[in-house]
Amino acid sequence: MKRIRLGLSGIEVSAVGMGTLTMGFSQKNLSLDEGARIIVHAANSGINFLDTAQYYDTYRYLRPALDTIKSDENLSMPVICSKTLETDYESASAAVDECLAELNLDQVDIFLLHEVRGVTDLRGRSEAWRALVDKKASGLIKAIGISTHHVDACRSATNLESCDIVFPLINKTGMGIRDGEGPGTREDMEEAIKLCSRCGIGVFTMKAFGGGNIIEDYVECLDYVTSLDGVDAVMIGMGSIEEVDTSIKYFEGTLDKGYTPDISKKRMMVDQSDCEGCGTCKARCVSQAIFWNDNGLAEINIEKCVRCGYCAPVCPVRAIVFL
Repeated sequence: MKRIRLGLSGIEVSAVGMGTLTMGFSQKNLSLDEGARIIVHAANSGINFLDTAQYYDTYRYLRPALDTIKSDENLSMPVICSKTLETDYESASAAVDECLAELNLDQVDIFLLHEVRGVTDLRGRSEAWRALVDKKASGLIKAIGISTHHVDACRSATNLESCDIVFPLINKTGMGIRDGEGPGTREDMEEAIKLCSRCGIGVFTMKAFGGGNIIEDYVECLDYVTSLDGVDAVMIGMGSIEEVDTSIKYFEGTLDKGYTPDISKKRMMVDQSDCEGCGTCKARCVSQAIFWNDNGLAEINIEKCVRCGYCAPVCPVRAIVFL
């Protein structure tokens, strides 16, 4: 598969990357053997770009997969991106050390501040950013940056010291995009991405399918995001061999333009790692399928859910996924 350089970072990645959140505890919760097998299959198929995070609890899948890849003389080590939600210097620094230890790496390719929620949050995490800058200077990280759903944070990355990479949310409907304290638009995120790219920052995107909520338009979704000025690569959450193979067919130009994924067995669910318990989805649910769980977060009763999808667009943090 074609390799693309991420901005001026010098890091070259496949046009599509494999996101591992899908296989983790908050979504499919695959067995270790199954998760590692899918990662190795992706590497064998030409994907050299893997995304994980401290919070995802998916290092456990990556470690055995990387051990297998290292032992195969026909495979090269993939580019690894990880992230942390930490806000202070010591904790962010420890998160990098944890990543290196858990994955048995001397250097991680990309390490990001995870889910930066606007300019205010970015400023509040200045010490965590300083930790990443220092880890990069010491050679433990090759490139640093932020992941975000927020237009203002994406735009502000251009003024962030030593920022190499931005990992923003964007899709054809604008689902999940934020700007400051309110909703953001697809058009504004497009402009922020272009600005980052023109400043030499590498850009790869998330949530092309809006957390699975618009995956019925698979080809149209990817046609949109891959056409954007400034986008270097697209990260797609993958939790099965079929999902890996389908993405590769698209990026190699062999997928039928009329392809529509089978969603008959998919269900709506609330990603507990993102939910803030605001109640917006519960108020919008026409079938009264959403309830509060013991943690005070939203959860969906699949026996009542009619999969209308009305709840997903109103969630301010894109916590509702179609899995």
